[in-house]
Amino acid sequence: MATGTFSPATSAVRIRETPLLRWALEIDGAVSALNGLAYVVAAGAIGDRLGLSTALLVPIGAFLVVYGAALVVMSMRPRLGRGAVRAVIVLNALWVVDSLVVAFSGWFDPQGIGIAWILAQAVVVAGFATAQALGLRRAAP
Repeated sequence: MATGTFSPATSAVRIRETPLLRWALEIDGAVSALNGLAYVVAAGAIGDRLGLSTALLVPIGAFLVVYGAALVVMSMRPRLGRGAVRAVIVLNALWVVDSLVVAFSGWFDPQGIGIAWILAQAVVVAGFATAQALGLRRAAP
């Protein structure tokens, strides 16, 4: 049986000493939670404008509220596992891919403004993922 050692110094980053990563998690969390809250509270009006159903917007909104809150909490921790940060980066990358699918697959019927909104979100989320990856790279081991 092989044994491994856990080294907190190499598996965790010091969030408070990594401003870019802390900022990227914090702002991503706040934007995600607020966006999700808007989707839940005003799904009908937003759905009418974007050409998306409330059946799509409400669960996405609920997810975003929880996800955003989790990111804000993560950003407040003094130390955070590198794996947790990588998971956030992967989830953000999946959001970008899913956004492209929603915008262009034909499975949904977003209007022109809906496509623009979806693509704008994809660009913003890609920016968050990039900032988080750069912050993780800069973090002291």
